[in-house]
Amino acid sequence: MTVKPIAIRCQNITKIYDTGDQQVTALNGVNMDILMGELMMLVGPSGCGKTTLISIIAGILDQTSGDCKLFGENLLTLHSKDKLQFRAENIGFVFQAYNLLPSLNAAENVSVPLIINGVKRAVAERKAADMLEKVGLGARTKSLPAELSGGQQQRVAIARALIHSPRLIVCDEPTSALDHESGHNIMHLMKEVALDQQRVLVIVTHDARIFNFADRIAEMDDGHIVKVVNSAAELK
Repeated sequence: MTVKPIAIRCQNITKIYDTGDQQVTALNGVNMDILMGELMMLVGPSGCGKTTLISIIAGILDQTSGDCKLFGENLLTLHSKDKLQFRAENIGFVFQAYNLLPSLNAAENVSVPLIINGVKRAVAERKAADMLEKVGLGARTKSLPAELSGGQQQRVAIARALIHSPRLIVCDEPTSALDHESGHNIMHLMKEVALDQQRVLVIVTHDARIFNFADRIAEMDDGHIVKVVNSAAELK
């Protein structure tokens, strides 16, 4: 049996927010490994630290203490310019609110990460059109976000997250605004496209309808990892 390499290693991660008159502990000693080729879900009640944890993993936030390594790189030790470059090359984001630019069509939205990485606009938009074809939106490359359904906008967001071939895809509530069928279609797409090239996918979700798509599920509460299980049935 092939042992998958570790993509993300969190060791005793804490995050404390200073609100002025008091300190709030969002994460309190988180330890977790996530493997390459794995779809890991983070679940738990609102305010338990899920979004804070993925923000630290993706280098958006710095932890207060502890070590977090992504593909062997400690982002906390990188200079800001190097961190931005590392994130641009290695991480794709799928946001809950999609965060599509309303004045750009689907292909232009998807091409943004490539342009940030120095790809010429014409080349980036051709690659974006190819990626939209892969996610079933080949006929909607010129459509503005307002002309697309919620599920179609989510597909554009996924195409944008994948366009620069990142090794990590981070998703925050990717199905919360979708109906059952659209949510399952999105998750099938994520499994097929995102993990096809041995990437790692980390999803924060409250949506129990999609738990069965996970390879493992980490349950969080009050800033801790309570347990990591291999199936939704083990959460009960």
